Amino acid sequence: MEAWAFGRTLEDDWNPPHAFSSSTYKVPARFGRYIVVRKPMNILLVDDSRFMRMTNERALQRAGYTVVGAADGEEALKFAREKVPDLIVLDMMLPKLSGPEVLKVLRAEAPTAKVPVMVLTSLPQSNEGKLKQEGATEYFQKSTLALDKSPDRLVLAVQKLLTKSMAAAK
Repeated sequence: MEAWAFGRTLEDDWNPPHAFSSSTYKVPARFGRYIVVRKPMNILLVDDSRFMRMTNERALQRAGYTVVGAADGEEALKFAREKVPDLIVLDMMLPKLSGPEVLKVLRAEAPTAKVPVMVLTSLPQSNEGKLKQEGATEYFQKSTLALDKSPDRLVLAVQKLLTKSMAAAK
């Protein structure tokens, strides 16, 4: 798509961009114009509940994110190592390898050490301090986000967290 001097593409009139759902790159084109290329941000969603994983995955995909789902801790580490995501949404109660164990491994390995991790769990808020100390960027109880009623709350929380992490990286 060709873009005007102030950076809007012709596509923007038809598809307004989702705030912070992608990284934008300007690629030089002819006659002093440029092409705006958006790379969708990758999110690794780890939850053993198939219903919650599918619901949240769909909501994040509708918001413009590329989402990979994992049902257990081992699968999550495999995906995180293969293609380092921009954000990890991690449940704590997982089969094979628990959420806190996954978090420790992610923080110990160089490629994933700086990736923001949003802990999304049904555990009580008393665990928040401990999990943040172990490397969680944010902590949310599933009940406070009421994900079963409105998965859009997760999208807003993800956008806020990505905004914070992008600002901190600059």
